[in-house]
Amino acid sequence: MHEDFGNTSSQAGVGNVPEYSVSEISGAIRRTLEGAFSRVRVRGEITEFKRYPSGHLYFSLKDEQGKLSGVVWRGSVSRLGLVPENGLEIIATGRISAYGERSSYQLVVERMEYAGEGALLARIERLRQRLAEEGLFEAARKQLLPLLPRVIGVVTSAQGAVLHDIRTTLRRRFPRPVVVWPVPVQGEGAALRIAAAIAGFDSLDGQGPVPRPDVLIVARGGGSLEDLMAFNDEAVVRAVAACRIPLISAVGHETDTTLIDFAADRRAPTPTAAAEMAVPVRSELLAEIAHRAARATGGLARQLQTARLRLDRAASGLPDLPSLLQTARMRLDDRSRRLDAALPAFVQHRRAALVAVERRMPAVDTLLAGRRTRLAVLGGGLVSGVRHTFQRWEVRQGRCRLSSAPLSALLREKRLALAGVAGQLEAVSPMAVLARGYALVSVGGQAVTSAAALRGGQNVALTFADGTREATITHGKGGHGQGEFDL
Repeated sequence: MHEDFGNTSSQAGVGNVPEYSVSEISGAIRRTLEGAFSRVRVRGEITEFKRYPSGHLYFSLKDEQGKLSGVVWRGSVSRLGLVPENGLEIIATGRISAYGERSSYQLVVERMEYAGEGALLARIERLRQRLAEEGLFEAARKQLLPLLPRVIGVVTSAQGAVLHDIRTTLRRRFPRPVVVWPVPVQGEGAALRIAAAIAGFDSLDGQGPVPRPDVLIVARGGGSLEDLMAFNDEAVVRAVAACRIPLISAVGHETDTTLIDFAADRRAPTPTAAAEMAVPVRSELLAEIAHRAARATGGLARQLQTARLRLDRAASGLPDLPSLLQTARMRLDDRSRRLDAALPAFVQHRRAALVAVERRMPAVDTLLAGRRTRLAVLGGGLVSGVRHTFQRWEVRQGRCRLSSAPLSALLREKRLALAGVAGQLEAVSPMAVLARGYALVSVGGQAVTSAAALRGGQNVALTFADGTREATITHGKGGHGQGEFDL
C-alpha cells in the first residue's frame, strides 16, 4: 500500500504543474520580451557585421561586459540614418525579440545614430588619416579657379536658403548661368547622391543640352556633426578628389570642418563666401580693366613721345635736302657754262695744232715728183737687167746647139750617178727601218733614244711606216730599256 500511496502522491504533484509545448514556451518568452522591451535604445560597438544577399543586416553590439545580437530587416536599411560598419560605436533604437528555433533573442533595429560626438570624431579622424596617406589631400592635386567661369555648377539641396544665397551673391557680383544638381544633404543615401552628383558634373562633355560647368560649389547650411556626416563620407571625399572641375566646398558655418574641405580645391567658410570666390565683382573688374587700359594708353603715349623725340633728333642731324639740291643745281649750272666756254676754245686749239702740222708737211706735188723719178730709175734698171738676161740665154742656147751629142752622154752619166746615190740614201733611210717593223718614239717632236728618259703617265708619239699614233707611258722598268705603252 505504501508503494501505491507513493505513486498516488507523485501523480497528484505532477498534476498541479502546468504542461507546455516547446512552441508555447518560445512564444510566451517572445511575447514577454517584446512586451517588456518593445522600444529600447541600446548603446554599443558594432562587431561581426554581415550584409546578406537578401538585404538583411546581421551584427552584434558589445560593451565591456556583454554582447547582444542584432538584425536590421531589409525594409529598415534605408531608414537607419547611417551606414553600419565594424568598430562603430552607436545607439541602436528598436525592440527585443526572440527566435524560437534557436532559443535566442536579438535586437531588431529600426534606427541607428552615432554614440556622441566623440565616436563620430574618432571615426572621422581615422578616415582622414587613411585618405591622407593615399595622397588625396596633397596640395599638388589642387586646381586653380578660373577668373571668370562661364557656367557654375551647384550641388546642394533644392530647398533651403543655401541655393538662394548663392544665386543672390552671383547676381550681385557678376551674373553667371547656374546649373543646380539637387541632392539631399543629410540622412540615409545622402552621401551616395552627393558623390553621384559630383561625378555626374565631371562626366559632362558640354556637347549636350546641359553645359559643363567651369567651377563647382558643394554647399549646405550649418548643422550638428551628425547632420554634416554625409560630407565626411569616404565616397564623397573620393568623388571630390577625383573631380577634374575646380571645386569649392562650402559646408556648414565657418567653424565647421568636414573631410571634403581637405579634398576640395578651395574651402569657403559659408555658401555666400563660395559664390564670392567663384566670380569677381563686375564693377571692380571693369574698374581694373579701365585702370589697365589707362595704363596701357599712357604707356603707349609715352612710347610715341619718346619715338617722336628720337625722330626729331635724328631729323635735326640730317643735312638740309633743299639746300643740298640747290647747291648741286648751282654746281651743275657752273659746269655747264664752263663747258660751253671751253668747247670752242678746245676746237680752236686743236685746229691750230692741225694747221701747224700741215705747214710742216712737204707739198704733195714734190712728194709725187720724187716718187715718180725713183720709179723711172728702177724701171730703167729692170729693163736693162731683163735685156742682159735674154742675151745670156741666147748665148747658152747657141752653145747647146753646137754640142748636143756630148750633152746627151753627160745626162746619162749624171742620171746613173744619181741612181747610185739614191740607192745609198734608201739603204740608210729611217723609213726603210720602220718598214721592217720598228717604230720611232718621240716627245714634242724630239726622238727618244733612252727608256730612262720616259716617266709614267707621259704622252708620246709612235711613228710607224704607215702613220703616227699617240700613246701614254703606263710604267717603266728603267735600266733595261723596257716599258709599257697604253695606246
